[in-house]
Amino acid sequence: MTKVYRKTATIKAEQFDGTKQSADQLGIFKYRGGWYLETLEGSMLVSNGYWIAIGVNGEHWAIADDVFKKTYAGLPVIPKSWADMIEEYKANHYRMDELFTEWDWNYDEQELIARAWLDGFQMED
Repeated sequence: MTKVYRKTATIKAEQFDGTKQSADQLGIFKYRGGWYLETLEGSMLVSNGYWIAIGVNGEHWAIADDVFKKTYAGLPVIPKSWADMIEEYKANHYRMDELFTEWDWNYDEQELIARAWLDGFQMED
């Protein structure tokens, strides 16, 4: 029987735009007319629009844009006050449901907070 798995680690990724500046920033080099990225498996051909991912051990790999969009979702962006609250509740060993009972949240906010609690988050600028 086939089992279903989900990815649990977050990654950092930046999209390659085909410019020399982007290549320099991402560690991509030009060779015989193509762009290449050095990976753990060797040099990998990279095209404009590919995403360059950085794994938990600092390793790099390239992902085609269509595959990246099907595989990865950005972390929720939340206000600093929400981020501080999540961190405080986690540090004090509260359960997520306690966060929802103590504050008046609408449904969309609850879903966003739950995703941020479980997956991590980015704070608004």
